[in-house]
Amino acid sequence: MAVAATFTDLDWASRPTWVTASKNTFWCLVGCSIGDMGTIAFFQVTGIPWPTLAIMTLAIINGLLTSIALETVILSRQMVLKEAFKTACGMSLISMISMEAAMNTVDVLVTGGARLTLWVLPIMWLAGFLTPLPYNYWRLKALGKACCH
Repeated sequence: MAVAATFTDLDWASRPTWVTASKNTFWCLVGCSIGDMGTIAFFQVTGIPWPTLAIMTLAIINGLLTSIALETVILSRQMVLKEAFKTACGMSLISMISMEAAMNTVDVLVTGGARLTLWVLPIMWLAGFLTPLPYNYWRLKALGKACCH
């Protein structure tokens, strides 16, 4: 497979690659959402008066950590735990950070702060899924590397 230098050099019409990139992005979204939304929910329920930016920063960190943990568990079915952890840590942080930033930006813009409601969750998840998807497709197609798995 030839490595494409840029987004424009790539064949963007490969259905199998879109399917794989979508599955990989979904699993990243699950992992990131657990830590991210768990953190926001904790502050929402406890009422601890942290600034929104501090809560969102902690939510991003926890989202990255839970994504790495979930991917380590998934990968440990295919390789030894140490290698699974190293692989999970080496996955695309660009994808995960863009996902986290998109979800938290939607939350702040729609709710006015670090608040979860049932109606904002699908919007957050959609933004978190769609934001890194083209990058994950490119990474898979051009580099032969998945963001997850």
